[in-house]
This record gives sequence, structure tokens and C-alpha cells, in this order.
Amino acid sequence: QVQLVESGGGLVQAGGSLRLSCAASGRAFSRYDMYWYRQAPGKEREFVAQSRWSGGSTTYADSVKGRFTISRDNAKNTVYLQMNSLKPEDTAIYYCHTREYRSRWYEYWGQGTQVTVSS
Repeated sequence: QVQLVESGGGLVQAGGSLRLSCAASGRAFSRYDMYWYRQAPGKEREFVAQSRWSGGSTTYADSVKGRFTISRDNAKNTVYLQMNSLKPEDTAIYYCHTREYRSRWYEYWGQGTQVTVSS
């Protein structure tokens, strides 16, 4: 069982920055791929960024590439999302996500943190 707790959301003006954090339970954090997703009102949840445990590579949605940076601190079991040059269209609930394989895949989601960008 993995528990994910996000923090760091809030209200910011367009062009501003926020850093989201996601603290994870579990001893195998360093071997988890970690993801950020977001869901805007009336829209489906969408992928934002991924941090792979093997090799440390990252992937981003085209809409955030060059503005957002995902990083992780394995010693703290925490993944971060640094968001710069925020736009009103970045307004959404941001969710931390991971999964682990134990005979089958188990999916884990945090409770989400609200990010609101005013114009």
C-alpha cells in the first residue's frame, strides 16, 4: 500500500510560480515511476509529467514543456513539480500518481491540490 499526500497548491497570478510536493509512504519509493496529472473543471484528467526511477529520465506534456520541472528526492520519499510562467489554463486540481507491481499493477493517487492561476 502506498499513500500519496500533495501540498503546495494555491492562488497565483499569471506569470507566477508554484512548487507542488508529493510525499509518499513506502520503502520502495526510489523504484517507483512518479507522475503528476491534473484535472480542470469539466475536463478529463490529463498527464502532466513523469519521473522514471530507472535512469532518472523525465517526460512532459507538450502544454507544460519548458515551464514545468519534475524532480524527486528519494531520501525524503518526495516528488516535486516546479511550475513557472503559469497561465490561467494551468488552473486545475493536481494529482500525484504512482503504481507498483505485485502480481498485478496497483494504482495509487493522492487527494489532489488545487492550483488557481488568475489573469
